[in-house]
Amino acid sequence: MATQPKTFLTPEQYLEIERKAEFKSEYFQGQMFAMAGAREAHNLIVFNVATELGQQLRKRPCRAYVNVMRVRVNATGLYTYPDVAAVCGEPQFLDEQRDTLLNPSLIVEVLSPSTEAYDRGRKFQHYRSVESVAEYLLVSSERVSAELFTRQPDGRWLLTAVDGLEDSLDLQSIGTHLALADLYEKVDLTAPPAAA
Repeated sequence: MATQPKTFLTPEQYLEIERKAEFKSEYFQGQMFAMAGAREAHNLIVFNVATELGQQLRKRPCRAYVNVMRVRVNATGLYTYPDVAAVCGEPQFLDEQRDTLLNPSLIVEVLSPSTEAYDRGRKFQHYRSVESVAEYLLVSSERVSAELFTRQPDGRWLLTAVDGLEDSLDLQSIGTHLALADLYEKVDLTAPPAAA
């Protein structure tokens, strides 16, 4: 049986296609990967994180972006869409389109059953290579749980894990505070998971 040859795209070709596309795709090593939709719990948590950060950053030289802001990992060539990214100071972009951020301080991923292994593993490896990334926050969409990885001066990452609605996290990279009760507001964690 013959197999179709893979089409490899340059980053420039990817960006040209992506900027005209009606749906989002990640890019890595010459290939585009379509991104799937997400369940209600995932979407509400992303909204809640972005809302909380947006309110706390309003009068400061920081910005938060939701999952339509692409991030490029220069060291590995990955183009991806974190659920939320934030930067303090002047944001740096790939080009004048200002749709590909190069210097996030904080990256937030909301974990779904289909993405959790990637977000914890290979994707975190990519993000660790971005010098500006000081914190990486993982928030579960299936239970009350958040894990904050903070880059230490020696390059190691320190984990702070919380799992109660009364818990909160300080995001030192952008000077904000997130209460889990706010992140999980209106989120129904008893809803059945999507069929595999």
